Amino acid sequence: MKRFYPILLLAPIFFSFPVLAQTPTPPNPLETPVQNPIVPLNRPLTPEERQKLTESLDKLDAEARAKYDAGLYQEAFPIWYEEIKQRRALGDVEEVKGLGRVGLAAWERDRTDEVKYINQRLKNIQQNAETGKKMTPELRAELGIAYEQIRAIDSAVTIYDRILADARKANDPVAIEANLSKLGELHLKRFDYQRAAPVYEELLVIARSRNDSLQEGIYLQKLAEIYHESLQPANAARIKEEIAENYLRNQQPQLIPPMKILIGLDYQALNDPNKASQNFQEAYSLAFALQQYGTAGEALGRLAELYQKYGQTDYALQIYQETIKVHELGYNYYGLMTTYDKIGQIYLDRKDYRQAMNAFQKGSELARAIRYREEYFQNQIARVNQAMTQPPTEEKPAPSP
Repeated sequence: MKRFYPILLLAPIFFSFPVLAQTPTPPNPLETPVQNPIVPLNRPLTPEERQKLTESLDKLDAEARAKYDAGLYQEAFPIWYEEIKQRRALGDVEEVKGLGRVGLAAWERDRTDEVKYINQRLKNIQQNAETGKKMTPELRAELGIAYEQIRAIDSAVTIYDRILADARKANDPVAIEANLSKLGELHLKRFDYQRAAPVYEELLVIARSRNDSLQEGIYLQKLAEIYHESLQPANAARIKEEIAENYLRNQQPQLIPPMKILIGLDYQALNDPNKASQNFQEAYSLAFALQQYGTAGEALGRLAELYQKYGQTDYALQIYQETIKVHELGYNYYGLMTTYDKIGQIYLDRKDYRQAMNAFQKGSELARAIRYREEYFQNQIARVNQAMTQPPTEEKPAPSP
């Protein structure tokens, strides 16, 4: 007998969901029609009409600025939008100036929608001018400024790159330097050290070509910052050596010791202890001669740490003893306290507990005097006491086979 298996037919179930209406994107208020034109906008303006329009628009700007200063942003920006749209009759350059002015006000109050609208309008003006071959040097320059004002750095860089290319074609050294300087600033604003470095290297060559020691010093400092931040110690050391030479030429010896310390640190990062040591020693010698005892003490401290790093603790201790003398001359109690701590740590590692105790006690006295790290030194003293009271551990003989 055959078994019958019933088949259950399921009818499909359809669900209907309410269709959610999508909220339309509001139009850019800078692209909507002018509401109350002050003068006819469908023909070129006469000089008298331009004058009348300019005066009226300046009044609108003042009205919007008053509301903006009072915190009435929802009322201020619509007035500014109307002002900018009517300023369009005065030409692209005047409109872009207005967009930059209002864009800066929007950016300073974190008005992201307003910044977006203004950025869109600037891009439209740029695109129309380029496709219609109506781009002028003046308009391009104003676009660069406006993009900067709304912090559209990428767009500003693109504009200034083009201006720089035109300046190179025209062999205009003043414009070349001005735009290189502007590009360097923009690259640094977005921490683009890779693109900033060649810009300031070129500016350095330009400054040296005309023996401009002031600008040379400025560009060297910029390059030192760039190579330091981008972790390029070899280039950083090279530039800082040039800065030190520049100080020497300009008879500014007091600025050399701190720079020599920085050079030493770069060579230390490059695992070149000989050049690092040389620069630390030069920094110390000159600083001491100039009675810059704080810098002299720092240079000796760096030198001692260098010897410690390479396991030459005897030399490090000798240098720390000299460091103490320098800090005493400069009444640098913090430096003295730190130096005694470092001496104590070396003796503690050597298990020379008597010398370690002596160093930590002197450090503790200084800590109490300046009311800083008192508990730390008490802990170090307790640590040494504990080590001194513990019986020495005897090595167990190896078991005989």
